[in-house]
Amino acid sequence: MLDIRDKRILEELQGDATVAVADLADTVGLSVSACWRRIKALEDHGLIARRVALIDRRRANVGTTVFVGVRTSRHSIEWLEAFRKAISDIPEIVEAYRLTGEIDYLLRLVVPSVEIYDAVYKQLITRLDFTDITSFIAMEEMKFTTAIPLRYA
Repeated sequence: MLDIRDKRILEELQGDATVAVADLADTVGLSVSACWRRIKALEDHGLIARRVALIDRRRANVGTTVFVGVRTSRHSIEWLEAFRKAISDIPEIVEAYRLTGEIDYLLRLVVPSVEIYDAVYKQLITRLDFTDITSFIAMEEMKFTTAIPLRYA
């Protein structure tokens, strides 16, 4: 179970993982060495999975987000693994989920244009057979965060 200082450390790091340990220690009311030990323990326990740079999608020319719902009539481990392999080397697919309900898989893609999405779509349909692929082009990003709620931790 995390205490209040661990949660504060995580909240601060979710906002800026490049913050100096000395500054973070001051913010959460710990010595530098105690703060560093807590960060190390959070990493060792896997709560901090990795530290990354968040790239501005529009400045990187991938400002269009497309959600793709995939349905299949095949529900076997072999098909699942083939699907996992089919999407693994397509960098425009930044998230993929297996779902319950009417849609079997949900993909999130970031692309510069609908034409590039169409090229990715063609890659997918040449790799596997699908029952249905439904695309949803995002008109507006209303909320985006990589920060997770820590009140349950």
